[in-house]
Amino acid sequence: MESVDLKSRIEIALARGNLSQWQRQFLVDIHARLVKYGPNTRLTEKQRAKLFDAIGYVPPSNHAPPQPRPNSSQSPRWRQRRRRNPLVREIRYLAGRFVRAFGFALALVVGSLIYSYVDSSHTTPPSSPALALPSAGTLKRLARSQFTITDGDTIRLKGAPKGTRLVGFNTPESIEPRCKAEADLGRRAKARLKELVAVAKLELKMVPCSCPPGTEGTDACNYGRSCGSLFADGRDVGEVLVSEGLALTFVCDATSCPPTPRPWCK
Repeated sequence: MESVDLKSRIEIALARGNLSQWQRQFLVDIHARLVKYGPNTRLTEKQRAKLFDAIGYVPPSNHAPPQPRPNSSQSPRWRQRRRRNPLVREIRYLAGRFVRAFGFALALVVGSLIYSYVDSSHTTPPSSPALALPSAGTLKRLARSQFTITDGDTIRLKGAPKGTRLVGFNTPESIEPRCKAEADLGRRAKARLKELVAVAKLELKMVPCSCPPGTEGTDACNYGRSCGSLFADGRDVGEVLVSEGLALTFVCDATSCPPTPRPWCK
């Protein structure tokens, strides 16, 4: 899609006013890049997917044209002779029946094995259960082995389908940075978070995400992630990163957030 067409579609989407806070900020950022770089603007596949979803654009799919069936008059002579031979037709018919019967029997055996496995899994307790999330507002002890670090402000609990966004601060992006300065600072923030949780006593407090009512747990709310605060030896890790210049304070209200502070690329 041409950059001019993208800009006009973004402007139309922004004028509709039915966007979430993150969608509006995302479209404003992409529009600024299109204005600055024009047709030379480069977007990742993930960014293009988010953009098309926000502006309601469905890219056309390229279907290969159906291949014409060969005319029977153009078929090789040896194939015509085989079709005329009744013995060959009978053998092929019997072989097809055998294959179908064998496949049906094999499907029954495989289905029985799967049923037995599923039935036994309901009666046998799992050896390594997933981490149960604490109730909102309560502190729960957390072992370092029970989560991984995605970014300077995001962790992922063992067994959870998506990550947990740590609230109260924002770190530079290390996964999709906008510039080299942000990438370097994002890697430093992620490395510093790993240092903070390496040997400290850890506690996690889950909190409601700042989203419109009814959207919690869906992609429309914080990309489907949960929200919480992580404490290392009793101190919020976000406060430490902010004090060391590796993050900025980022406080949301009950149902929405202000524009995400990202001053690292100038």
